[in-house]
Amino acid sequence: MDKPTEARNAAGQYFKDGYNCSESVLRATAEALGIPVNEQVLRMTTGFGGGLGHAGCVCGALAASVMSLGLLKGRTDATQSREEAYVLSEEFHHRFQEKFGATCCRVLNPHPFETREHMVNCVKITGNTAKLLMEYLEEKGLAEASASNRQ
Repeated sequence: MDKPTEARNAAGQYFKDGYNCSESVLRATAEALGIPVNEQVLRMTTGFGGGLGHAGCVCGALAASVMSLGLLKGRTDATQSREEAYVLSEEFHHRFQEKFGATCCRVLNPHPFETREHMVNCVKITGNTAKLLMEYLEEKGLAEASASNRQ
């Protein structure tokens, strides 16, 4: 099975297991890339679910995708360039919008939170976002680098 499909399946399963969209995408993506992610990083994703805590704004799966890009190309020092991370984030944002038609949770999934309809729709968005991200990373040559040489 290819990495994008593995990431889709893992994210979907995490969601079904009770993790929210953001938690699921970050966990699945980090696993697919072989990047160890500590508890604090995973905790930071929780509030992004439901479009920022059920506010219905930016999709949590999209937010986690940008966090995943940051794991690969984010900076740790203010003197480092942020340009590559910004370019990748903007490009992926556009790709997400093109695929799903919107980036706003309430537009992507108009069903009331926690209803069966909402959950069924969200698990699809969550899994397909992880897949879309892995495809994007492969296209950019970022999916194969080992965790030890990330900068």
